Amino acid sequence: MTLVDSHCHLDRLDLAAHGGSLDAALAAARSRGVGRFLCIGVSADNAAAVRRLAETYDDVYCSIGVHPLDLEPGSEPVLDWLLRELDHPRVVAIGETGLDYHYQPEAAALQQAGFRLHLEAARQTGKPVIVHTREARADTLAMLAEADLPQAGVLHCFTEDWDMARTALDMGYYISLSGIVTFRNAEALREVARRVPADRLLVETDAPYLAPVPHRGKPNLPEYVRDVAEFLAGVRGVSFETLAAQTTANFHRLFPLTTPLEK
Repeated sequence: MTLVDSHCHLDRLDLAAHGGSLDAALAAARSRGVGRFLCIGVSADNAAAVRRLAETYDDVYCSIGVHPLDLEPGSEPVLDWLLRELDHPRVVAIGETGLDYHYQPEAAALQQAGFRLHLEAARQTGKPVIVHTREARADTLAMLAEADLPQAGVLHCFTEDWDMARTALDMGYYISLSGIVTFRNAEALREVARRVPADRLLVETDAPYLAPVPHRGKPNLPEYVRDVAEFLAGVRGVSFETLAAQTTANFHRLFPLTTPLEK
């Protein structure tokens, strides 16, 4: 059964475990059943790098965007730049974008302006948006509701409560869960994981960050998305094969520019 790592940073991986080789790291993930990778843009500086990776590997796609913590006053992305970067067949999504008040509450206005710009690009291109949100629940939901995008997107590496998940789901968004769901103190998140509808769930690593148990404390790798999926299958009371099939189908429905995996 084939899996998708729906959110990873291939240009930032710690490749020591694979002799410094990205080819080896991707091969290790494929050997564990991972058949698609979505490599995420986080800044203007890495846009070319993620696009190059998507052009190099048939099973890698990418997104383009500026992470809220990468925004700097006076150097905000402009809509024309973003639209040009998105105009590429291997760029299947916008982001990651969103709001992060945990680290930079003082930058709320700047982050909101950046988020609004990405949402407008999503409206103009029809590509789904990848949303980062941390300690910005009300503002994130209000801006998503204001944008009212027909194609929606995903709240990635979800760590919020069920009320936020339910509201986002009602707006058409998907929920993606990372290795955090395996952490000992994440019972509230596991309750969310039990309740997300099967047709709205994605799995990810967010590699090189947030390695799941039993790899916690090590650099995260795309191959570990299998550990996340196996754990989630247990939490939801379904077989691994069922969860893999569901999340893979969801990925291709949300990101229709990707080529579906052969069954």
